[in-house]
Amino acid sequence: MQQNKATYSQLIKNEAQKLGFLFCGIAKADFLEDEAPRLETWLNKNMHGEMAYMENHFDKRLDPRLLVDGAKSVISLGVNYYTDQQQDDPLSPKISKYAYGIDYHTVIKDKLRLLLQIINDKIGEVGGRAFVDSAPVLDKAWARKAGMGWIGKNSNLLNKKAGSFFFLAELIIDLELEYDIAPTADHCGTCTNCIDACPTDAIVGPYVVDGSRCISYLTIELKNEIPQEFKGKMDNWMFGCDVCQDVCPWNRFSVLNTEPAFTPHPDLLHLKTADWQDITQDIFQKVFKNSAVKRTKFSGLKRNIDFLKVKG
Repeated sequence: MQQNKATYSQLIKNEAQKLGFLFCGIAKADFLEDEAPRLETWLNKNMHGEMAYMENHFDKRLDPRLLVDGAKSVISLGVNYYTDQQQDDPLSPKISKYAYGIDYHTVIKDKLRLLLQIINDKIGEVGGRAFVDSAPVLDKAWARKAGMGWIGKNSNLLNKKAGSFFFLAELIIDLELEYDIAPTADHCGTCTNCIDACPTDAIVGPYVVDGSRCISYLTIELKNEIPQEFKGKMDNWMFGCDVCQDVCPWNRFSVLNTEPAFTPHPDLLHLKTADWQDITQDIFQKVFKNSAVKRTKFSGLKRNIDFLKVKG
């Protein structure tokens, strides 16, 4: 039986690599004991802002067995999205690298479904569910437990060989596997680059991010008006923010992604400042037809762009 666990685990990792996953690690589906008090404290301090959904399903966030009947294993996967392509106009409002191409939810969900199908074809009937940011799963905690890296001072998962520009996703299945040794040691050391560089002081202490101050939250999750206290502090970001990753020394090891779906829309990088300020619903639909930017909707992106304008 032990031999089967090791064989099955290696098979899954091999197939994940063939499908284009950057990492694949496996952890036992169990209660996240260390995360429970941290999550509770974070919620009690209202660091989730308007993200009311973070308060829901508290128990399920901490125990995957409540999400998938008979869950035995959490397969954590990483998908690289790093690119060195940039928007042409250095003064134009900025979009986070992760949103340059087709919506990652769609791209990764398709890969996960394929992997689960392969597991069923090659191992036998295995029950499970695929997760990409769409359910109460603590992605970074599971990736850490699966030995894929450590959670850095900016609260992102960091890997010594690839930095942090990758998406995380999971397959939670009812098959017992061989589990990876975890966690990876913390390699942030005395570095405080991310804390020092955050434009809105959202990283309130090492490993603690006040989500309600994060530019990604303010430009995507926040549905009301952006508070005036952040005027002039948004570093010209109109969707998401890469600052704490761009300044992280470990991201010098980032490698270019090879996923065609993440290739930027041909118009996206070439729009000038004036184009963004005068953007219409039609242009929005054309450029962001299959993009994660659609989450903020045209009205949300326009709100963000207008907030960035300097009144003279």
